[in-house]
Amino acid sequence: MAGPLAVLAAGAVGVALVAAVDPNEAGHYPTCPFLALTGWACPGCGGLRMTHALAHGRLVEAFGLNPLAFALIPLAAYLWVAWTVAAARGTPVRTGLGARWAVWALTGTILVFWIVRNLPFGQALAP
Repeated sequence: MAGPLAVLAAGAVGVALVAAVDPNEAGHYPTCPFLALTGWACPGCGGLRMTHALAHGRLVEAFGLNPLAFALIPLAAYLWVAWTVAAARGTPVRTGLGARWAVWALTGTILVFWIVRNLPFGQALAP
């Protein structure tokens, strides 16, 4: 159980920090290196501001800042719960998502999101 509990604790500390220190105010967090070098948003751009909005209960704002990360929160929660249950039982993790197609589908989704959010018609996906 040490692994799932450590990840939960680290996540809670990270969310608490982002909730307390507003990423909308300049100077608190470093700029995304990909954005700084290219001027284009990476798939994670808007993630800190999304987390801050979520921590303050602003769901619509959070979705608008990074729709993909917002949509992947339930998947991350499911995987963490599956890991925790398996750790408690002392069994291997069985999620049904270990198939090669799931990895390729997630990778493809991230790449398409990354490209589309930087195109003129995909501005709704930009942070």
